[in-house]
Amino acid sequence: MPGIVLFGYSDVGYVCLELLLSQRRDVRLVVTHEDDPGEAKWFRSVGELARKSGIETTTVETRDGAGLEARIAEIAPDIILSCYYRRMIPARVLALAGKGAFNMHGSLLPKYRGRAPVNWAILHGETQVGITLHHMVKRADAGDIVDAEAVKVEPDETAYDAMKKVVGAAQIVLNRQIDALLAGTAPRIPQNEGDATYFGGRKPEDGRIDWSWPAARIVNLVRAVSEPYPGAFSDAGGQRLFVWRARPVAGQGAPGTVLADGPRPVIAAGDGAVELGRWSLDAGPKREAGPLGLAVGSRIG
Repeated sequence: MPGIVLFGYSDVGYVCLELLLSQRRDVRLVVTHEDDPGEAKWFRSVGELARKSGIETTTVETRDGAGLEARIAEIAPDIILSCYYRRMIPARVLALAGKGAFNMHGSLLPKYRGRAPVNWAILHGETQVGITLHHMVKRADAGDIVDAEAVKVEPDETAYDAMKKVVGAAQIVLNRQIDALLAGTAPRIPQNEGDATYFGGRKPEDGRIDWSWPAARIVNLVRAVSEPYPGAFSDAGGQRLFVWRARPVAGQGAPGTVLADGPRPVIAAGDGAVELGRWSLDAGPKREAGPLGLAVGSRIG
């Protein structure tokens, strides 16, 4: 039976492994990550599923690279499949797969190569996101496309809402192409380098709101980093204001000016204003109504 080595993490990795198990595919080894204690864990564990299913499982943080490479060479897999694994896999490891190495990337390539593609897409106001299965090469997310599936993003959906749709799309694409991957007949559709965009990882500080931005851009930032991500924030009256839901509204004033403070606070932006639909102050509870306690006409940020 054709053998598979799966590098996987997060919900995309989980549902891809789940599909392979449901089809009784021969997954010989699962390589995953140790969870970061500082990160909100909103996704299911690839490692737990693999171990429960009796599959040899290791984490890249606890196994030396040479030892892992030697083990994969010993397995001599037909394919290597990477599904939301968070590190680059060395080219010499990719070459150990007899019929190719393939990656599930959370964007419609060649757009949004790199890290956190769904968050970046929401930040830029995209109305659709998706998943792309592609051949792996030395450069990140640059290999020929095997297949892709787009999903629609509604204007009020957050990156987390969109990510749940992307997870479902990943399972659809893998189900559609797994036989071709294992047979060595996977399609090859070259990417158009002229259309490629690349974005790096995001840090909590990247959620700081610049009130001089247009209201729509601020709202997109809120959508991009809302729960379970660290959140969009601004300094407000000696406290940190976190904004979890917002919408653009009519309004005029210097950016950051409090135009109304209840039941839904309104803050002036560079163009228009932003109404807060869900927010919290410092580490306090999240609220959906009531005043911030800031004087109308005062400024934040």
